[in-house]
Amino acid sequence: MVVTKERKQPQGAKAETGKTAASGKKPGLRPQGGIFSGVEKASARLASTDYWLVLVTSIFLSVFGVIMVQSSASVEAIAAGRNGFTVALSQAMFAGVGIVCMLVMQFIHPSKLKRLAWIAVGAAMALLFLVAFTPLGHEVLGNRNWIKIGGFGLQPSEFAKLALAVFSAFMLEKKQHLLGDMKHLMIPILAPVGAIILLLVVLGKDVGTALVLIMILATAMFLGGLRMKWLLGLGAAGFALLTVLVMASANRRGRIKAWLGIDCGSGDQCYQSNMGMHAFASGGWFGVGPGQSRMKWSYVPEAQNDFIFSILGEEFGFIGVIFVLALFAILALAMYRIAMRATDLYTRVLMGCLMSWIIGQTFVNLGTVSGVLPVIGVPLPFISSGGSAMLAVMLAMGFVLSSARQQKQDQVVSVVPSTKPAAKPKPKR
Repeated sequence: MVVTKERKQPQGAKAETGKTAASGKKPGLRPQGGIFSGVEKASARLASTDYWLVLVTSIFLSVFGVIMVQSSASVEAIAAGRNGFTVALSQAMFAGVGIVCMLVMQFIHPSKLKRLAWIAVGAAMALLFLVAFTPLGHEVLGNRNWIKIGGFGLQPSEFAKLALAVFSAFMLEKKQHLLGDMKHLMIPILAPVGAIILLLVVLGKDVGTALVLIMILATAMFLGGLRMKWLLGLGAAGFALLTVLVMASANRRGRIKAWLGIDCGSGDQCYQSNMGMHAFASGGWFGVGPGQSRMKWSYVPEAQNDFIFSILGEEFGFIGVIFVLALFAILALAMYRIAMRATDLYTRVLMGCLMSWIIGQTFVNLGTVSGVLPVIGVPLPFISSGGSAMLAVMLAMGFVLSSARQQKQDQVVSVVPSTKPAAKPKPKR
């Protein structure tokens, strides 16, 4: 008979084993203590930080936008015989309504917000149909993208961006187990919904909005797992569509020629870009001061809309430009971290689509103003004048805050130790 010596276990180890058995948990990592607790707490802090970054940055940019609209639009308003504060007060009203909507939406659970996907995309298509095919549609600066009823105006294409982003995220999550099949990935996001919205916008000759919609769809397809060759093919098709739109308009052909430096002799096509660059140049490092722009005195066309960033550069200089760009970078970083922290496909796709819309549109606008891109006619999010654009962006931030707030709550719950006492082991009979 072989006698084996039983190793003595330290008293603390026995106690720990007993506690583990009593609590019904496997030995190993504990929910509290050590480096893993630090990681969980750091994740909770990051979730809270991202929430506040999105909230504060959105409010600051919208308020700063009202200030810039007042500075850039007051001269033209007075010249037209209106009150110099009319445009800014209107922008402030829409910004206020947008902020309230954003703050309310953050308290609505993301699972409830995504149920609005079909309603939102249906309403967007209906409004775009009214713009394209009824007398309610109104043309402004060559683009038929407004609904005008009396003194009320609405730009449905701005809300179509948000509707398409929410719908794409909702459908990809709903069909995530079928995304290996190409038809389930592309239907109904690309066809028929995306195609119908894009067609209705194209009928209004709004190339800028069409470009942003293509970016949203491309992001959704990429995050949904579309193969790169198909993604490149769809990108080529979108580029071909935009090329056809540009070539079909003499005005847009002139803009492309001006951008390439082919047709700047008369100065007509290059005037807006040249004046925008002059505004930047006169701003220098620190700017000429708030409200002191000289180029807004009818030198820069659409100074309060597409070219408001040039007035910002003139009044606040290179330092002000870098500061605003830093705010957009902070917003993009926070949205990216919210997407990466998400455990569901809906949140990841939605954050990606909203980033491609807001940050992508920002790059297009800055490229236009700086001469890197041809003049397309895309507003700068949060800052350019426009009630529909402001409301749409603030509603988008409401979706972002809803997801960020939910993540913050989930992370807090995960690091709070349970106060429920461990169950005592039953005595053996």
